[in-house]
Amino acid sequence: MPAPTRRSVPRLTTAAALILSAVSLACGAADEEPETAETSETSIVAYVGARVITGDGGVIEDGVFLVENERFAGVGAAGDLAIPEGASRVDLDGSTVMPAIVNAHIHLSSDRAERTLQLQHMAYYGAGAVVSLGLDAGDVGLSMRHELVPDGARSRSAGQGITTPEPGRSEVPLWVETEEAGRDAVRELAAQNVDIVKIWVDDRGGRYERLSPDLYGAIIDEAHQHELQVTAHVFYLEDAKGLLEAGIDVFAHGVRDMDVDDELVRMWLERPEVVLVPNLPNPGVPVDLSWLAGTVPADRLEEMQSGSVDRPAAQESFGIQARSLARLHEAGVKVAFGTDGSAAWAIHQEMEDMVRSGLSPGDVIVAATSASADVMNWSEVGSIATGKSADFVVLHANPLEDITNTRRISAVHLRGAAIDRQGIAARVRGQSP
Repeated sequence: MPAPTRRSVPRLTTAAALILSAVSLACGAADEEPETAETSETSIVAYVGARVITGDGGVIEDGVFLVENERFAGVGAAGDLAIPEGASRVDLDGSTVMPAIVNAHIHLSSDRAERTLQLQHMAYYGAGAVVSLGLDAGDVGLSMRHELVPDGARSRSAGQGITTPEPGRSEVPLWVETEEAGRDAVRELAAQNVDIVKIWVDDRGGRYERLSPDLYGAIIDEAHQHELQVTAHVFYLEDAKGLLEAGIDVFAHGVRDMDVDDELVRMWLERPEVVLVPNLPNPGVPVDLSWLAGTVPADRLEEMQSGSVDRPAAQESFGIQARSLARLHEAGVKVAFGTDGSAAWAIHQEMEDMVRSGLSPGDVIVAATSASADVMNWSEVGSIATGKSADFVVLHANPLEDITNTRRISAVHLRGAAIDRQGIAARVRGQSP
């Protein structure tokens, strides 16, 4: 049977946590920010004193960065970067700053109000940009790519993904059974200007026929003719090898039926542009979930905590993917970041699980920021660098020492402004059953 995915962790589901009749976008009081020491007519704000993790592997221990017109106007070390006369100053002494997370694999609601709250909920936990892969029905997901949701992460979409018929599962994806149907599906997506093409290559535990090499080969070929990348949901090692041969661009999951072998590693290294988004399953070990109290009602959190127990079968499934991730990363395969599902807080669990697999906190942060932005050719996000959108997270502690410190959020800034985390938390809790 397929390994349990992160969706199997006791969490608020989309239906339970995000169903709403209307979402108010009015913002209340913002989370408390350090007081500015100076004000002037200039629009530049200088943030000083923090450790700055830039997202591309760099760390500035006593950093300074300037924000103007929603973008970083300068980044450097104290004493090296001149602060313009009259700029406002924000003292972040003792804090760590990192780029907002880029989640390259989630699934958002196709209802506008629900999707709005989801994007705000994700921003609450530090995500600044997300990619909805293949389950977007109608035009809401595609149209909202061009909107900047107040206090919300920006988004991209694969529209409807492509798979073989799967009666009883979601009917959103485009079902294909012939090569020409696969090419037609890609042409339809290209006409909608999707950001990436999503395919599923999985028999769901033997219940369905999975996309054959001829079918996914035609889809990938057609997508490349339209200058579109293809990302694949995959389960079996043999399919991963076939997809590499067919020219796949991104894996939306790791191999799940067995550990990767020498042949796959060799094939992957011959195609160094192919990216792995690990999307690890639940590790099956007890974890403390108290840090979710901001957006999860107490009764629901108690229920989730009681379900966080040792699960040997989940540990075995996790072990397969964890060992494979460590091996591929060590070999030099490009690793990015995604969580599947729609749980806003899963980004922090995924980062912890990637470290649990053997990656360093620094490598995980790169995967979750600049590497994921690079996968999507999203040039304005993913790192703290001059000219980029000023999307950053202020932390109370250093995640390079302990990756779980990414949860200790003081403030989230998107497009240069602090989001209203208190207001978002209140709206999310208000819509919980």
